[in-house]
Amino acid sequence: MNSEQTTDIARRVRWHAALADPTRLRVVDLLTVSDHSPSELAAVLGLPSNLLAHHLHTLEEAGVLERRRSEGDGRRSYLRLTSQARRRAGEDGRSAAFPTPRRVVFVCTANTARSHLAAALWRRASAVDATSAGTHPGERVHRRALEVARRHGLDLPDVPPRGLEEVTGEGDVLVTVCDRAHEEVGGRAWAHWSVPDPVALGTRAAFESAHDLLADRVRGLARLTRAGSV
Repeated sequence: MNSEQTTDIARRVRWHAALADPTRLRVVDLLTVSDHSPSELAAVLGLPSNLLAHHLHTLEEAGVLERRRSEGDGRRSYLRLTSQARRRAGEDGRSAAFPTPRRVVFVCTANTARSHLAAALWRRASAVDATSAGTHPGERVHRRALEVARRHGLDLPDVPPRGLEEVTGEGDVLVTVCDRAHEEVGGRAWAHWSVPDPVALGTRAAFESAHDLLADRVRGLARLTRAGSV
């Protein structure tokens, strides 16, 4: 056995050992749909912070999850599955015990980029209706958001950004794609995806990265919707 094979086996042993615990499997289930701060996970799981920290450290060491500092409240961080863990969770057929929504509303602060891209990706992936909104809507959709949509063949109309309160209705579920928006709407959000703001950099690469992150999350959630479990 060569060194590369030995390293791969050791990595797989860490991975399976990390998941050989009901609490850690529950953490993976929760993060399959939504990013969470440690305090949010502690509240859902009913765990003291020191015990949760132990479980999170084990999952991080095994490459199952990663942390990202909030772009809103800098004292807060969000946990999300690594891309490899997300693929494995999808293969496991994990499902969430929620009814299929009437409509998904993707929310960011200005409703000029991430929320529009998420809604466009969703419309291509799912038969469930979708729209987007902002907690503090800007003046217009960012030109680079329109450009990246065209490059990927997405239907993203150049429409004025809209406020959350004028968009949402009964039966809607909110998915925040912006840390600031998530921290503003609080418990109203059904799921949160901590996606870096591409407008802050304004580069083509930043918008491509936002598109790719959103596409990955949309595929996973749309798969659950098709199974009738969201």
